[in-house]
Amino acid sequence: MTTWTDHLCHQGARLTGTALAFADAATEARAAADATIAVPLLHLGVIRAVGPDSAPFLHNLVSNDVQKLAPDGAAWNSFNSPKGRMIASFLIWRETEGHALTLSADILPAFLKKLSMYVLRSKVKLTDASNDTLLIGVAGANAAAALQAAGLPVPSAGMKQLSNATGTRCIRIGDTMFIVAVAGDAAISLFDALVAAGAVKAGTAAWQLAMIRAGLPLITAATQEEFVAQMLNYELIGGVSFQKGCYPGQEIVARTQYLGKLKKRMYRVAIPVDAAPTPGADLFAPDFGEQSAGKLVNVAPAPDGGFEGLAVLQTSSAESGEVHLGSPDGVRLTLLELPYALG
Repeated sequence: MTTWTDHLCHQGARLTGTALAFADAATEARAAADATIAVPLLHLGVIRAVGPDSAPFLHNLVSNDVQKLAPDGAAWNSFNSPKGRMIASFLIWRETEGHALTLSADILPAFLKKLSMYVLRSKVKLTDASNDTLLIGVAGANAAAALQAAGLPVPSAGMKQLSNATGTRCIRIGDTMFIVAVAGDAAISLFDALVAAGAVKAGTAAWQLAMIRAGLPLITAATQEEFVAQMLNYELIGGVSFQKGCYPGQEIVARTQYLGKLKKRMYRVAIPVDAAPTPGADLFAPDFGEQSAGKLVNVAPAPDGGFEGLAVLQTSSAESGEVHLGSPDGVRLTLLELPYALG
């Protein structure tokens, strides 16, 4: 246990691996829906790329344009297999000496090892910075006010970032959603300041619900190499550049974009079950019979019971409105709105 997690436990947190909770699932879900929350993002980790070749090195490997990322910018991005299937999804931002990537902690060690294999003669150093740079998610109607009260500058637009004099970085990923990257020795005081400013202490599931409602997917070990970028609506949230040069999987991603109607998209769903469904679970629909019509991507408890999730589905199955979990006669899901149009 670290000083950070020890402090959180003294604040009432319960830890299960990288998952954290301050209250029961329903209470945390209601906080995510109705309040402003401050969440220690223990389920995410940070990779730091440092060196003069950081931008060209990453640019040649990922789906978005790293070379054109502004000094105050942040972007969704992905690393894909040669078949165009997403191995990792991540948020990337510029730093003084390179870049930082935040992704699911359960895939970080293997992804870092894979990424390091490409370094060769590039003047870039890749490290796991998860213990040095801690992440706190802040979301809700009063998120900006809480951040300002805690002494942080607040970016005025989405996918922008600002730092204060101590190097704490505030990244705006939505109208009312922020990720704060803070040095380990400053995380405790910042978290306490956010709570003192009115943010409700909340856990992993609360943040996951906020991300689901924002239509922002996260690749985890359960869903690696399952989806092409557009299946996760990645081009709709700014995670793909179709003007940049080649990268692993680029041909498949480009072909998916330009050759006909997309057959699969990501949807938000309500799942009326008591036990948490597993990411990667198969979904079924009458038009596909016994064959899987899609998979769950991310899942979190809903405020009024059951769960909400992001699910990749055949568009024809989604349009029919009848989708089942686990088997053709499994529990029926309800499609919910996303905050952006699927086009």
